[in-house]
Amino acid sequence: MTREVVLAAVPQGMPRESDFEVREAAGAEPGDGELLVRNVFVSVDPYMRGRMTGVRTYVAPFAPGDVIDGGAVGQVVTSRADGFAEGDWVQTMLGWRDVGVVAAASANKLNPDVAPVSTALGVLGMPGLTAWVGLVDIARIEPGETVYVSGAAGAVGSAAVQIAKLKGCHAIGSAGSDEKVEWLRSLGVEAFNYKTAQLEKKIDVYFDNVGGDQLELALSKLDTYGRVVACGAISRYNDPAGPPGPRNMGFVVTKRLRIQGFIVTDHFARFGDFLAEVGPWVASGELQYRETIVDGLENAPKAFAGLFTGDNTGKMLVRVSLGACDSRAAEPPSVTG
Repeated sequence: MTREVVLAAVPQGMPRESDFEVREAAGAEPGDGELLVRNVFVSVDPYMRGRMTGVRTYVAPFAPGDVIDGGAVGQVVTSRADGFAEGDWVQTMLGWRDVGVVAAASANKLNPDVAPVSTALGVLGMPGLTAWVGLVDIARIEPGETVYVSGAAGAVGSAAVQIAKLKGCHAIGSAGSDEKVEWLRSLGVEAFNYKTAQLEKKIDVYFDNVGGDQLELALSKLDTYGRVVACGAISRYNDPAGPPGPRNMGFVVTKRLRIQGFIVTDHFARFGDFLAEVGPWVASGELQYRETIVDGLENAPKAFAGLFTGDNTGKMLVRVSLGACDSRAAEPPSVTG
C-alpha cells in the first residue's frame, strides 16, 4: 500500500486543507523500462492552483479524485531499466505520493555529490530555469539595466533577482515581510516591503510574479521601451472575480512597452545551457537559495496553501520521509520552516 494526496473538491477562493484527501492505494510493480521510486521530497507550486479550476490552460486540469502530480525527488527502490540501479536519486513527476512507478525515460538521474538533491526542484530545477529563461531569453537583459522582480523572496523570484545582479544589472526586489527584505538585502539586492513601501525608481525590466497592483505600479515606473516578463500573477490565483486591471495600460502604447508571457515547459531545450551558467554560481555561493521544508506527506495541502499567504522563503518543499535514504544527500544546506 501507498499513500497519495488527491483533490477532494475544487477550491473556492483560497485553497483549504479540506479540499484535499489523503488516501491509501494499492502498490504497483514496475514493468520493463520502468522504475519503482520512493519519494523523499515533493514540490508544491503556484501553477497547481490553476489546474484546480477545472479549466484547461496550458496543462490538463485536476478533477476531484485525481492525485496531485508534480515535481518530486526520490530514490529508486526497484529498477527494470538499463542505466538505473537501486538507490539512485531521481527527479520525476510522481507528485504527492509516497511511492510510485514511472517510465525510466521520464526520470532524471541526480548526482548528490554535485548539489543537494532537493535543488532539482528549486534553484537548479524548474524555478531556477524559469528565472533564467525569463531574464536571458524573454527580457534579454543587458548590463547596466535596472530590473525589478516582485515576489523576490520566492523560489523563482529569489533566483531571478540574483541572476539579474550577476548579469551586471541593478536588481530591485519586493517581498511581503521585513525578514524577507533583510535576506534579499544580505544578497546585495535593493529590496523593500511592498506592504509598507513602493517602487520609486525608474526600471527597464519588470519580472512579474504577482500581477495586480504590483503590475500596475511597475507599468508606471517602466522607462521607454521597457519590458515586462509575465511569469505569474499569484495575487489573482484565488480571486477569479477580482477587479479589472491594470488601469494604466495606456503606458504600453505611450512608452512603447513590450509585455511577453511565457511557460517554462516551452524552454526545456535550454536546460543544459541554464545548468552550465547557473550551476557554478550555486556551487560557489554566488547565487544563494533557501528552502522552506514542511515534513509529512499529509501536510502537503497545508504547505500548498502557505504559498498564497507568504509562508515560504525560497522554494517550498514537502519532505515525505527519509526512511532508509541517504540523509546526507537529502538534507539541503539552508532550511527554514
